[in-house]
Amino acid sequence: MDGINLFGEKIELCSKSPMTGYYRTGCCETGPEDLGTHTVCAMMTEEFLEFSKSKGNDLMTPIPVYGFPGLKSGDRWCLCALRWLEAYRAGLAPLVILEATNEKTLKIIPLDILIGKAFKL
Repeated sequence: MDGINLFGEKIELCSKSPMTGYYRTGCCETGPEDLGTHTVCAMMTEEFLEFSKSKGNDLMTPIPVYGFPGLKSGDRWCLCALRWLEAYRAGLAPLVILEATNEKTLKIIPLDILIGKAFKL
C-alpha cells in the first residue's frame, strides 16, 4: 500500500463515513491488486453519480452484503482515476480533495487538471 499524496506528504483521510478506499482504510491507498487505481478522493455530486451509473458502476445503490451503504451527493469517495478523468472530459468530474488524493493518480491525470478541480473549504 502507498500512503503519499499529490504533494509528497502523508496522505490524508478521505472518508470513514462511508468507509472508502480500495483497502477500506478511509484513505485512497493503492497496491498491485487495485486494478482500478482507486486513488482520487472526490466529493460526490448527483451528476457524477448518475454518470458513473450510466457507465455501469452504480455507486448509489446500497449493497448490504459488502457493507456498502450507497453514496449520495456530498459523500467523499476514492474513485478510479480513469473514471474521474472520463467524467472530467464529459464535464461531470466531482471536486477533488488534493491532500487525500494519492500521488499514483499523477500517472493518469496531470496535476494542473486536479488543481483546477480542487475542493476548497
